[in-house]
Amino acid sequence: MRALILILLSAFALPALAAIDTYEFTDDAARERFQELTAELRCPKCQNQNLADSNSPIAQDLRREVYRMVEAGDSDQTIVDFMVARYGEFVLYRPRLTGYTWILWYGPFVLLGLGVIVVLILGRRKKLSKAGAQAFDADNSAPNTTEATDHNARLGALLKSTDNSDRAGKQSDQPVNKETP
Repeated sequence: MRALILILLSAFALPALAAIDTYEFTDDAARERFQELTAELRCPKCQNQNLADSNSPIAQDLRREVYRMVEAGDSDQTIVDFMVARYGEFVLYRPRLTGYTWILWYGPFVLLGLGVIVVLILGRRKKLSKAGAQAFDADNSAPNTTEATDHNARLGALLKSTDNSDRAGKQSDQPVNKETP
């Protein structure tokens, strides 16, 4: 029995949740202005919805206010200025170009330009390093045989002298102990 009562109560409550604002306009131009303004203004509570799409209580109040101002004959600019004065630039989907919104309008283009410059610089460095490596390989692929022989001979003599001095140092550092335990 309780389940049947709950079902009936919820069936009667559903139409109350789906309330639709109906406004009667004096002419079609006023209706068009109202629709454009509510589509252009953002709901302060629902950050990604305009006044026309939002069902929040504040959006309903703002729609009524816009309707009142349209019917009173206020200009679109007056209505937008009223909303901006009350809620700030946030209520505009297309914020005005001011000193505060400059970065919002031009920041993405500046970042895109910086990204292109970085990619070009990195590509050029890679190209230059690859060209330098190829030039180095070309220079070392056919070295002068006399220079290479001299270099290898000096290197071998250095290694021998270092190796001999290490051996001599180890032998002289160790005490001579003929007794073995």
